[in-house]
Amino acid sequence: MYGNKRVLCVIPARGGSKGLPGKNVMLLAGRPLIAHTIGHARGSRYIDRTIVSTEDLDIARVALENGAEIPFRRPAELAADDSGTLDVLAHAVEAMETGHGCSFEILVLLHATAPLRRPEDIDNCIELLAEKGAGNVFSVARAQRNPYFNMVETKPDGRVGLVKDGSFTTRQDAPPVYEMNSSIYVWRMERFKKERSIFSGGSAIYEMPRERSIDIDDRLDFRMAEMLMDGEGACRRA
Repeated sequence: MYGNKRVLCVIPARGGSKGLPGKNVMLLAGRPLIAHTIGHARGSRYIDRTIVSTEDLDIARVALENGAEIPFRRPAELAADDSGTLDVLAHAVEAMETGHGCSFEILVLLHATAPLRRPEDIDNCIELLAEKGAGNVFSVARAQRNPYFNMVETKPDGRVGLVKDGSFTTRQDAPPVYEMNSSIYVWRMERFKKERSIFSGGSAIYEMPRERSIDIDDRLDFRMAEMLMDGEGACRRA
């Protein structure tokens, strides 16, 4: 609970991943991938309930073994390749409210594919929501490329040019831009129900370091996460 506001955390995890089949239960640093995110949620000072939305029995079993709740089974129509995450969230909220009589004031979305965030990152996002008076907060990382300096596109007339007009000598001189790192999303529940959108007039961003911003989509991402986590372990052992 944050102040007097109850906080619901939803971790969506379906079984039909195409980029890396079975990734949600693949062992990363000795634990199933989804277990890392469940641990982050359970380590938060503010999250009251941590639920996993899945249609997959194996993911559900692993989630339960690692301390998450499975209060409902995600319907098949929300577990397809083209199912939207916001629709999955809306279903989870409605299931908790109407099916289980629970109400919450703050909604947190954590993707299981971001195993390098820390519990304090989640808490910082929740605190930022209140401090900024924002409608929602999402995590980002500083982009390696910059559309004002070294990102190009083919224009409608066939010319190739910078994505955004600029004449900066170095990338550091250009306006900072960020990548959404798919790690943490926080909404005021009323705002989520009203707008069901990531981008609203009241959005704020929370910047995370790149080494905690890996979003696993394929085997190369998974290998990078392994190397970063091996490095953390080596530092702790030193």
